[in-house]
Amino acid sequence: MDKKRCEWAEVSDLDRDYHDNEWGVPVYSDDELFEYLTLEGAQAGLSWSTILKKREGYRLLFDQFDIEKISQYNQEKVDALMLDVRIIRNRLKIKSTITNAHAFINIQKEFGSFSNYLWDYVDQTPIQNHWKSMSEVPATTELSDKLSKDLKKRGFKFVGSTICYAFLQATGVVNDHLVSCPCYNKDSKEN
Repeated sequence: MDKKRCEWAEVSDLDRDYHDNEWGVPVYSDDELFEYLTLEGAQAGLSWSTILKKREGYRLLFDQFDIEKISQYNQEKVDALMLDVRIIRNRLKIKSTITNAHAFINIQKEFGSFSNYLWDYVDQTPIQNHWKSMSEVPATTELSDKLSKDLKKRGFKFVGSTICYAFLQATGVVNDHLVSCPCYNKDSKEN
């Protein structure tokens, strides 16, 4: 079988690099999980390519996704972020990052880490799907519905089921590389 990268990743070099080196690789670091959750929420209504182009801006402006620092952001900080073109300037999305930092900290206190909380959904083992075409890949699943519902109950914002499924894919909880993709059976790295 001819090995061909997942179609969505053929947009740009940035997308290809992200696909080949990050997407679908299991993530266990709380800092990285918070980054992915923030970026997936910021992507709502936009292309992933747009978010990748602004990723470094997010890292810089959101203190490398330091949840403790973000949880202390005030209205002055929100107003400053709204003026910076290096991120998506959407007040609701910016404020949701602060709200989510508080909720994330609460989960860490309850479960020891957000990683423990997240990976418990799949008994610590990534789900390996076997899609042959992009048209088979769902936008939501029972798992993303369940995660979304619980995150919302815990006070998170911008965590609808579609966003949660993209988050699960990005962080390797679910491997949705197509079977024809060279990354389908790629050895996972520990983060």
